[in-house]
Amino acid sequence: MFDRQDPPEHAPSYYVATAHEMPSFPTLDEDIRCDVCVIGGGFTGLSAALHLAEAGYDVVLIEGRRVGWGASGRNGGQLGYGQRKAQDDLEDEVGKTHARQLWDLFLEARQLVRDRIAKHNIPCDLRDGSMGVAHKRSYVDYYKGYVEKLQREYNAETIHFLDRDEACEKSGSDVFYGGMIDTDGGHIHPLNYALGLARAARDAGVRIYENTLATGYKAGPPATTRTARGNVTSDFVILGCNGYLGKLEGKAAGKIMPINNYVIATEPLDEHVAKALIPGDESVADTRFVVNYWRRSADNRLLFGGGESYSSHFPADIGSFVKPHMVAIYPHLKDVKIDYAWGGTLAITMNRMPHFARLAPNVFTAQGYSGHGVVLTSLAGKLMAEAVAGTAERFDVFARVKTPTFPGGTLLRWPGLVAGMLYYSLRDRIGK
Repeated sequence: MFDRQDPPEHAPSYYVATAHEMPSFPTLDEDIRCDVCVIGGGFTGLSAALHLAEAGYDVVLIEGRRVGWGASGRNGGQLGYGQRKAQDDLEDEVGKTHARQLWDLFLEARQLVRDRIAKHNIPCDLRDGSMGVAHKRSYVDYYKGYVEKLQREYNAETIHFLDRDEACEKSGSDVFYGGMIDTDGGHIHPLNYALGLARAARDAGVRIYENTLATGYKAGPPATTRTARGNVTSDFVILGCNGYLGKLEGKAAGKIMPINNYVIATEPLDEHVAKALIPGDESVADTRFVVNYWRRSADNRLLFGGGESYSSHFPADIGSFVKPHMVAIYPHLKDVKIDYAWGGTLAITMNRMPHFARLAPNVFTAQGYSGHGVVLTSLAGKLMAEAVAGTAERFDVFARVKTPTFPGGTLLRWPGLVAGMLYYSLRDRIGK
């Protein structure tokens, strides 16, 4: 379904228009040998390649289009809090000890993003703070209890409850009933972060090949990864493809569902108008099942994500598709011009937890971040690098979380997902 014949260059977006140095890499046109072949040039693959190279491995990374071409260069750029699944739900599913291990790894993941930005001087507009806001009154008591739990049991000193007045003041909108804020959260320019990781990986010795689509692989050993004009022989393979996995690996494909999500960027706003939207310059996401998420850019635009679709085609007019979601929160922006509108494909799992797996003794994958990929992908790359080096205990903290296969696998997952998403979308609109 998602084997679109998309152009090899980056899709037009605000991120592409404001990208810093955009390095280009050659296309593979010969057979080569390495220690580890990484498939996918997004956050996951770039992080894995960089960690492996720093540990002394000879690494080849192949990307079917351009580095950061997929979701890594198109997403909302939010450094939120926790997994997509709340800690109390995780405790019920995997137990308190395992849930605490997952929480601690999440905190490490978020710090890892900040450390990479600092170490490699990546100019990606890092800002502090993230908020979750309740679009229904009935959600407020849960938020308050959840914040108390995180503070009491997880030492979450940076997370605080917001009452209605505070939520409205900090979001610049009167449509919310409460929420929570994490001062250790934040947001970034995701494409510039991906490009910065690519430069760091290149400088560490990673051989990167763009416009080099993996057409298949065999685990071996040794493993062989096939492309149109050359093969890569390696001791290990890491799959970092996520929503663009396609038919490359059937055992992993049934664990995820690719979905499309959309973002718009307004024209630059007057400074006082922009700052009134989110006075603290945090990133914001609401409680809808089909989440709205937004933040201010470095040049005072509102970057707003909203709406999903589940086919291989994007809406003909993405701006008109997303803008009503923005105007419902900020009615005074109804006449603001939309300068950029774009979409991208991410991957969700049935339980909304990322899918980590060892597919063969020498093949690892991490995927299905379900909207929390900006944080979790960098850690996923690090944990797969550790597993390649023979230390898989931390990788297994995620791998032990069971990821259900979509009913019917890749053939029948789509109708069931659409039915489910329509139900939750209706639930978003009903009641207070």
